[in-house]
Amino acid sequence: MEFQEMIAEIRRLLILQENEITDDLVMEVIEEYVLDACAMEMSHPKEKQRLVNRIFYSLRRELDILQPYIEDENVSEIMVNGINDVFIEARGTILKTDLKFDSVEHLEELIRRLAAKVHREINELNPIVDARLEDGSRVNAVYKNIALNGPILTIRKFPENAITMDTLIASGSITEEAAKFLAKLVKAGYNCFISGGTSSGKTTFLNVLSNYIPSNERVIVIEDSAELQIRQISNLVRLECKQANGQNRGKISMEDLIRTSLRMRPDRIIVGEVRGKEVIDMIQAMNTGHDGSLSTGHGNSIKGMLRRLESMFLQAADYPIDAIRAQIAEGIDVIIHLGRLSDGSRKVLEIAEIDGIENGEISVNPLYRYRPSRGLLSTGNGLNHTEKLELRGMMDGN
Repeated sequence: MEFQEMIAEIRRLLILQENEITDDLVMEVIEEYVLDACAMEMSHPKEKQRLVNRIFYSLRRELDILQPYIEDENVSEIMVNGINDVFIEARGTILKTDLKFDSVEHLEELIRRLAAKVHREINELNPIVDARLEDGSRVNAVYKNIALNGPILTIRKFPENAITMDTLIASGSITEEAAKFLAKLVKAGYNCFISGGTSSGKTTFLNVLSNYIPSNERVIVIEDSAELQIRQISNLVRLECKQANGQNRGKISMEDLIRTSLRMRPDRIIVGEVRGKEVIDMIQAMNTGHDGSLSTGHGNSIKGMLRRLESMFLQAADYPIDAIRAQIAEGIDVIIHLGRLSDGSRKVLEIAEIDGIENGEISVNPLYRYRPSRGLLSTGNGLNHTEKLELRGMMDGN
């Protein structure tokens, strides 16, 4: 009997139940059904138990057969490459599992269900979706019409316990000295930008830095898909982008949200990640009195990130390159670059001050650099622009 036929039959049996449908009752019905199924008489007990669990997760859990890995605290990412290839990342190592979906329709149904929970839709006309689960985990899905090996589903789990700076120090991601330095900069209202590659920990680090924002400030958080957890700010507004519906209406872009946030009297603006033309509005927000704003972007190095910001600017507007560089240099005070090493660990690789414009280029003042055998070390350079520290009375290390 096909798996979906089993599901349909068990659903019929559950409808006939007079008792309240609980997890225990569902498990009991599934076990009786599997044990009595003629096709299973010769199966190994472990196979029977695997089928019982699989049916149970399909019926009672949001993530279907992926649920055990969602519940496993050691798993940080789940990657489904079509129906036959399911990978996980556990403790920084990528492993292939023995899980398989029964059909393309089975996997697509799971993807559609996840998208619908956050009022998104995915189909052949809208084949890409970014969403998040109730626990904050990030979901990306790509439909089969553009993914050659079948529907693709990627889930990046959100840690159950909020990661703090102390956690990062204990894991060796950053030194205590550098952590105290960054905490002081955030409190003083320096505009900080976090760069790094995929899965380098940018969002996590942004979350950690946001803990140092004074609790009496008004903060606007803008994200493509809500992930950040900011708890200590009571005067907090959270905005999330919205995709267009089936009639290509109702789209709200990050650019739209940044612009409207400027009318909300923010002290600081936090932009989850800049990817395109919204970079103009983000930089202008940093340049118009919203000191202490934070954002992230994909880059291979600090200089590489600056080049990417310039490119995004140029794609959005026909500005002279000198004017673009001047705005970036004036808007961003400090860039923190993160990286993921070959052993799976995530580290702060460099911290640098944006020092202004020199010979037509953005000048960078390196403050900390990571050395493989020695860790994150001070370069010996001091912060050149101390005006914000002086205004807040923090020059003495307060």
